[in-house]
Amino acid sequence: MALMERVATLVKANLNDLVDRAEEPEKMIKQVILDMQNQLMQVKTQVAIAIADQHLLLKKRQENEEKEAEWTRKAELAVDKKQDELARAAIERSLSYKRLAENFKQQAADQSVQVENLKSALRKLEQKLSEAQAKSEMLIAQHRRARALNRAGEAQMASGNGSPEAAFDRMKRKVQGEHALGEAKAELLADDNMEERLAALERQDEVEKLLAEIKAKRGG
Repeated sequence: MALMERVATLVKANLNDLVDRAEEPEKMIKQVILDMQNQLMQVKTQVAIAIADQHLLLKKRQENEEKEAEWTRKAELAVDKKQDELARAAIERSLSYKRLAENFKQQAADQSVQVENLKSALRKLEQKLSEAQAKSEMLIAQHRRARALNRAGEAQMASGNGSPEAAFDRMKRKVQGEHALGEAKAELLADDNMEERLAALERQDEVEKLLAEIKAKRGG
């Protein structure tokens, strides 16, 4: 669906790259966060609708299973009364409700997958929004410092200060600024890698627990 595609695009967005390419980084960051907030509300609404649909399908399945059982009892009663034709009609009705119940069961299973996909997208978008909000102030501050340095360098050039010492100072500030920016990006990447590694450990731990449970049941 189009909503899931938009969410995937936002989740994959690299804020550092966007800031580097943007002509107005502050405006761009605020727009990205606003987009994430809007999509988050839409996904929450879709999750609620999907869950409601799932409950409805499960209710329909239960209703048809109850009707199947009811007509089976009627067929048994007809057999007891030696009414074979009536029993056959009741059995046919029972089978009809059984097929409906199985159909609703499959639909409910498919809907369950859809609900989980939406919930997963919601969690990822919430995490991405939290990261964007946390990083936005730092990225904006970096941009402002870089802009201030550029303006200072332009002011020195305009004043006619073209001495070797001034040129060296400008180069030194530029190198320091690039170094600081590189360190900041490295820290952000390290944080992302750490979260991925922790998530992998959690998944591995869950797998091991389930495996132990299965082995315990089979052993018992």
